[in-house]
Amino acid sequence: MKRCFNLQAGTIQHAEGDPAAAPIRVYAAPDRAEREELRSTLGLDDYDLDAALDPEEIPRVEFGAHGAANIIWKRPKNVSIGAQLRFDVASVGIFVRPDAVVLVTAEGEPDFSEREFRGIHSLSDFLLKLLLHTVHHYLGHLKVIKQINAELGSKISVSMENRYYLQMLALSESLIYYVDGIEANAAVLAKLRSSTHRLELTPLQAEMLHDTVLDMQQCARQAAIYSSVLSGLMDARGAIINNNVNTLLKNLTLISVIFLPLNLVASIGGMSEFSVWTAGLDWRLSYGLLVIGMALAGWLGLRIIVQLASGRGLGWNGLRWPRVLRRR
Repeated sequence: MKRCFNLQAGTIQHAEGDPAAAPIRVYAAPDRAEREELRSTLGLDDYDLDAALDPEEIPRVEFGAHGAANIIWKRPKNVSIGAQLRFDVASVGIFVRPDAVVLVTAEGEPDFSEREFRGIHSLSDFLLKLLLHTVHHYLGHLKVIKQINAELGSKISVSMENRYYLQMLALSESLIYYVDGIEANAAVLAKLRSSTHRLELTPLQAEMLHDTVLDMQQCARQAAIYSSVLSGLMDARGAIINNNVNTLLKNLTLISVIFLPLNLVASIGGMSEFSVWTAGLDWRLSYGLLVIGMALAGWLGLRIIVQLASGRGLGWNGLRWPRVLRRR
C-alpha cells in the first residue's frame, strides 16, 4: 500500500493532487506493481527491497551521489497482545533522494501526527525527526517493559503457576532483540554523524543528529541494564514458584497426616464392637467422649507435626496443652 505526504507549515499532511510529486512516500508491504515502481523511480534492486522488508536484516547505511542514501533501520513493532505480550523489532528501508524520502516497510507507517514530527521544513528535518521518533519509541516500550516486569514480580511471589514466569521469559527474549536493534541503530547514527557533509546537513541539523546519537546510546545502555536485571532475576523468581509449590504440598501433607488417626478412631467408633464396649454407658456420653477424643487426637497430631516440621523436635514441654491438662 502506497501513501504520499507533503510538508505544509511545518507539519506532515496527506498529499493532494499528483502523488508522484509528493516529497514523502510510504510503501507498506509493497505489491509487485509498487516494487516495480520503486525500482524505476529510485533505482533500487531486489536486494535493497528485500533488505527493507526482512526483519532479520542488519541496519546499515550506504551513501550515493548528491546527498542520496539508503538506510536500513530497526524500529519497534506494535505490541502484540495474545497469550503473552511480545515486543519485537522490524526493519524499515529509508531511501533518501534529493527530492524525496521514501519509506519501505513490511508493516504500517509511523504516526506522523506525534509531537516528534512538528517543525519540519525540509526533507533533512523529516529524516532526523524520523530517527528521533524511533529512539523515543524504544524508550516508551522500555518503560512499559519495566512496569510489566514489576507487576509480574509481585504476582510471582504468590504464584504457583508457570504463566507469569513464561511471560517473563518472553520479556527477556524481547529485550535481547531490542538491545541488538538499538545498538545496531547506534552504529548507523554514528556513521551518519561522521558523514553529515554527504547528507548536506546544516550546522543546526548536525547538532540535532548529534543529540539523537546521544539519546540512542542512553537508550542502548538502559535496554542492556533492563535485560541484565531481568535475566538475573529469572532464576530467583523460578525458585520462588518452586518454594510456593513446596509449601502448598507440605500443608496438604500435614492435613492428610492429621486426618489419618481421626479416620482410624472414626472407623472404630462406627463398628458394632464399640457399642459392646460401651454397653454400660449412655450412648450420648460414649459418643461425646469419642468426639472429644478425636478432637484431642487431631490437636495433638497437629502440634507434633508442626514441631517436627519446624526442626525443634517433639518438645513435649513446649507444647501448649489445654488449661485442664496442664500441670499445676
